[in-house]
Amino acid sequence: MDVTVQRLDELSASLRVAWHEAMDASPEYSNPFLAPEFALGVARQRDAVRLAVLRQEGKPVGFFPYERDALGIGRAIGLGLSDCQALVHRPGVTWDAQELLRASGLSIFEFDHLVEEQKPFSSYVTGRFASPVVDLKPDESGYPQWLRGAYPGLAKTTLKKERRLGRDVGEVRFVFDERDPTMLRTLMRWKSAQYRRTGRMDRFARQWIVDLVDDLFQVREEHFTGVLSVLYAGDRPVAAHFGPRSRTVLAAWFTAYDPDLHYYSPGLMMHLRTAEAAARAGVTMMDLGRGDKEYKDWLKTRELRVGEGFASRPHPVAAAYRVWRRPVRGLRNTVNAHPRLREPADRLLKTVGGLRTSRRSPSGGGAGSAP
Repeated sequence: MDVTVQRLDELSASLRVAWHEAMDASPEYSNPFLAPEFALGVARQRDAVRLAVLRQEGKPVGFFPYERDALGIGRAIGLGLSDCQALVHRPGVTWDAQELLRASGLSIFEFDHLVEEQKPFSSYVTGRFASPVVDLKPDESGYPQWLRGAYPGLAKTTLKKERRLGRDVGEVRFVFDERDPTMLRTLMRWKSAQYRRTGRMDRFARQWIVDLVDDLFQVREEHFTGVLSVLYAGDRPVAAHFGPRSRTVLAAWFTAYDPDLHYYSPGLMMHLRTAEAAARAGVTMMDLGRGDKEYKDWLKTRELRVGEGFASRPHPVAAAYRVWRRPVRGLRNTVNAHPRLREPADRLLKTVGGLRTSRRSPSGGGAGSAP
């Protein structure tokens, strides 16, 4: 196996085609976060992005995008944002993790949403987690009929709330592929307020993430399209979602809603409407992403497994990094895995978030996200 490293801005058209072909050849690599377009988007915002290309007999057969600092510490590209990570390769290709790290100039490589099929990395996985997905089938009978068939337990309550929303605010309508950039800004504003209100890190306080989302919103390719979906009541936006889609997979990424309308459960409406419309657009799976949330239990049809861990070579930098990062991840995972710990932690974060928000605004307003 020959491994060469290059910058993403050096990615040729032929390599991009080969990367797409590797995605198409294996269903586990069909996620849009594994597409070259996502890697290119991150690379336009972060200088440390590199790509290792694996070749056999001169032909490109594998693609490994990553971020690397000056000390050789590597991270999955978009770590903390990406819900799917892997070395994308053609079927039957074998590779060695130690050789890959050495050729990529990495002493350690951190990941948190690794595709389960990445066997050469399996010995470095420190935890495996459920990643709920929704298997989709197109239904031309219309949204109410699809909802009753796919989610009979949710249909009655959801349709009742939608009718009430229509009476109280305006006729409910849904746009699956909204191209108005002002609606993307509305989504970011809602989401940013929700992060602050719940005491989480505000991702949209980081300019590079704002710029990345703006960038991906403009991408409209066969293997990657930035899809903004919006639920309206009359002319008033109620909820919105932005996420990337490949030919067959839509990733649920950023969802938020107007907090003044929270009693209508607009976040749940948003997910259900998106799933139905995505199926009609040719999507066969909606990836809800790793994490325990009640709405994911309601919507999922099955679960994938993703891995978290650190692949490393014998190196003092790798040892120091692992000592620093592993306890942090372990503590977070312990809290998330136990409701008796997670619920008090959530309450504490919301209390802190409420105090922070009240300092910023006399009204102390916030926003919601997923239901």
